[in-house]
Amino acid sequence: MFVESKASCFYIRAMRFPSPLIRGTLLERYKRFLSTIALEDGGHVTAHCPNPGSMKGLLPSNGEVWLSPAQNPKRKLPYTWELVRIGKTLVGINTSLANAIVEEKLAAQEIPELADYDTVRREIRYGQNSRVDFLLEAADQPPCYVEVKSVTLQLGSSAAFPDSVTARGTKHLGELADVVRSGKRGVLLYLVQREDCADFVLAEKIDPAYAKAMRTAQAAGVEALCFACKINTDAITLDRPLPIVF
Repeated sequence: MFVESKASCFYIRAMRFPSPLIRGTLLERYKRFLSTIALEDGGHVTAHCPNPGSMKGLLPSNGEVWLSPAQNPKRKLPYTWELVRIGKTLVGINTSLANAIVEEKLAAQEIPELADYDTVRREIRYGQNSRVDFLLEAADQPPCYVEVKSVTLQLGSSAAFPDSVTARGTKHLGELADVVRSGKRGVLLYLVQREDCADFVLAEKIDPAYAKAMRTAQAAGVEALCFACKINTDAITLDRPLPIVF
């Protein structure tokens, strides 16, 4: 399979953390993208928090976290918060890695539902001022538009999305439905960055508009897939499918 991507090599390497993670203790998350972490040597650092959501259930007081050191020594923040331990489970909080995790499996044709395509292109314009995460193409079938959503929320024993109101996510569902109506294939892939969930549900009480849009999209023919990840302090990889319960 050919993968067309200006930064494809970076994304595939990103599945394995490029250097050992550093253990710390969460003191505070603030201003959405910032966090204060106490390191084991007694120092405190400000780390980038690469998660725009509410991070509901992922902000334990004095919780164990893991940071990656910046590869660019000139970067303003020298650390990125990557993992948090919730009970016995490590959860990946870096939403920007979701596409990297999926791309690795698409390139290896290891997602059976998405394996019958010759090329994979990333961030292709579609809809109204949007970019689809992946466009899969083959000569003998309609193109397939794939949107990826990173999932970290757990409700009971279920993974759930979203963890806050997402107008952007609702917009993407409408655009995927339009893609299917035009004779192409549209897929919403939920990537659960944790190992302790039995299935996947919509967090309807958090964002009823998104849940309604998902049902409308499904009625139009948009497909939904969900996979859990295997996570340790060396790497995050797509692991097993999770049942979807709508």
